[in-house]
Amino acid sequence: MKHTKHLLVVIALLLFLPVKIYAEVIPQLKSDQAQAANGPDENGLDSHKHYVNKDGQLVHSPAKSKSGQIPVGASAQCGDGTYSFSQHHRGTCSHHGGVATWL
Repeated sequence: MKHTKHLLVVIALLLFLPVKIYAEVIPQLKSDQAQAANGPDENGLDSHKHYVNKDGQLVHSPAKSKSGQIPVGASAQCGDGTYSFSQHHRGTCSHHGGVATWL
């Protein structure tokens, strides 16, 4: 009888956890995709990398503009000529020569 109760608990967890994970993870992924879609025009940048910031949001990594124009959504130009899309001042243009100009 004791093993039956344990088995029922295990089965319940196996059924419940995937639903809970799906309910929590999928909306965040959709939010991240929407944010990425509303970010800079990927075709106008030389790099297509992203990172997750301290708020858990997907942000485009610093990149150079192919046209020489300031990309939509850029928050700063870095010392190495890349544009940052950082949403916070702290750490902006790290490893890119620091902030040359805030936009």
